[in-house]
Amino acid sequence: MKKLDNFINCLNVLKGADFKLAENNDIYRTGIIGQFNLTFELSWKALQAVLIIHGAEGAQTGSPREILQLGYKFGFIDDSAVWLLMLKKRNTSVHIYDEVDEMIVLIRDSFIPAFTALGNVLKAKLDGIDEDWE
Repeated sequence: MKKLDNFINCLNVLKGADFKLAENNDIYRTGIIGQFNLTFELSWKALQAVLIIHGAEGAQTGSPREILQLGYKFGFIDDSAVWLLMLKKRNTSVHIYDEVDEMIVLIRDSFIPAFTALGNVLKAKLDGIDEDWE
């Protein structure tokens, strides 16, 4: 599935970030935050696509918040608090000049593990589905 592949590829780039370098390099920190934003967008869209495949009512027209709530309801997401924090941080990331260091720590310690868990769940949910859903 293209949406899931895009999400996983983007997540792999984020996982490869040098968080030590980000401690002293403003442009690198900004790049990590930008990569986080892109990964978040691709993650909820991949989640939406898999929810649609599984017939989840409301998945076709849901906002990111609604899709995350559906993902939690159907067991695709196990830590709704982390995902809602991610959504909040994604929405405010362009205004967080004073919170950049906190954002980097959240990305490294909380958000990447949550993205990874979602990727694993989505892959498992697609096992056995023969059609190529784009």
